[in-house]
Amino acid sequence: MALAYHKEIDPFTSFAIWKIEESADELFAQLQLKEHEKTYLDSLANGKRNMHWLSTRVLLRRMMDTDQYIDCRVDSSGKPYLSNFPHYISLSHSYDYAAVMVSKNKAVGIDIELIKDKIERIANKFLSAKELEFIQEQERIEQLYVCWCAKEAIYKLHGKKNVSFVENIDLKPFHYSGNGSFSANLDVGSIHKEFKVHYEKFDEYMIGFVSDDNNEE
Repeated sequence: MALAYHKEIDPFTSFAIWKIEESADELFAQLQLKEHEKTYLDSLANGKRNMHWLSTRVLLRRMMDTDQYIDCRVDSSGKPYLSNFPHYISLSHSYDYAAVMVSKNKAVGIDIELIKDKIERIANKFLSAKELEFIQEQERIEQLYVCWCAKEAIYKLHGKKNVSFVENIDLKPFHYSGNGSFSANLDVGSIHKEFKVHYEKFDEYMIGFVSDDNNEE
């Protein structure tokens, strides 16, 4: 497993991208898994799902830099959390890469996606008509992936299932330039938050990440 990219957001928050090059057995050997984790792993079909689960946990262990057992669980909405460390985490994966974001003091969200033309067909499923108006024709596919990664990162940070990408997450107009940031709002129920979303193109992938800077501890 090779570290492809590491970025420190602030003294308490960072993310890393790893290229998955090992076999499942090699990844498994780097983890301290308990019976409930082994049972879940056995339930996954061999292939990408298995490799992605293992690789995000291996990368998490590298980023936490600890010899202790890391109890990484998911809550009732599917959001990963650490039961024996105070850190906030977010996990993502796409094809040959795994991504993990960790913070000591605030909720975070990250998404990585392989850029493919097929996103054009589903753009109106995750963007409102107002958002579609600011998409640049020349960089249309890349900018659509920025929008998807941004909304997915906010969704992961929020960690609840009652979120519509079209109705509840509003992206403000931005000019795509390979990497940058822009504002976005989350409005769902009694929650009204504004975020600064960051994005970077990495090889043939797009990365979107966000942190809850208004809720630092």
